Amino acid sequence: MTPPLIPAFCKGLELQKQIHQAKKNSQTDSFDLWWLGQSGFLIQWNGLCVLLDPYLSDSLTKKYEATSKPHVRMSELVIEPGLLDCIDIVTSSHNHTDHLDAGTLLPVLQLNPSIAFIIPEANRGFVADRVNCNLAFPVGLNDGEKIEIKGFTFYGVPAAHNTVERDEIGQCRFMGYVVQFGKWSVYHSGDTVWYDGMVETLKPFRLDVALLPINGNDPQRGVAGNLSTREAAQLGKQVGARLVIPHHYDLFSFNTADPGDFAAEAKSVHQPFRILKLGEHFVLH
Repeated sequence: MTPPLIPAFCKGLELQKQIHQAKKNSQTDSFDLWWLGQSGFLIQWNGLCVLLDPYLSDSLTKKYEATSKPHVRMSELVIEPGLLDCIDIVTSSHNHTDHLDAGTLLPVLQLNPSIAFIIPEANRGFVADRVNCNLAFPVGLNDGEKIEIKGFTFYGVPAAHNTVERDEIGQCRFMGYVVQFGKWSVYHSGDTVWYDGMVETLKPFRLDVALLPINGNDPQRGVAGNLSTREAAQLGKQVGARLVIPHHYDLFSFNTADPGDFAAEAKSVHQPFRILKLGEHFVLH
């Protein structure tokens, strides 16, 4: 018997209403954050919404249903992509489907005609093919580069999944992004393990929030790995993050982690953290 899905804290039309209300009541000295499941987050600041690495479909469950690596969903879908009608910027950190999902991105791009779409420059051709967009439409970044869009500055940061992989001209295929807006600095890791120079790269940004994966790196899963619960806590501490919020768990039963283990590790190194429920709204002041 299939176990019941982990329920969303807030979902669907109720979540859409929350997002619209946050935009209406927006202030520049705080920002709103929602966890949408897996590595997907939504930031609202100054009346603008940034959607980070959304996966809001069952693409992978359907793709791997009859294989030796089934992607059995553990949690409810937080929001249908067709309800995300107020997005100004969306990102993809790399080409894996839970970070570049046509089932999510096609409706989001269609609903938001003035949207900006940020990707690793190395992935431009692959991205354009997957979401059926003009090759020139995405905004490409490489590590060490930055771009300002609608008051948000995005900095490209390498990600190692499982290595820092580059194309034939040296551009990163797997990325993280530091997003700065107003007085805030937020790091979305994408998928990454710890690599040499990571702390030195991130520490100067004086991060308010580090959004870090915790599902670890188990070769028996047959997929690329991520930071473990212990590594995520330690990385947050070493880069001086004001707050760590974990992600990349509770979606697929074969590739998850216990956020309680992360909480214990964070407490052991005195790293402030917040564990969000699916669809939960959090305001930073």
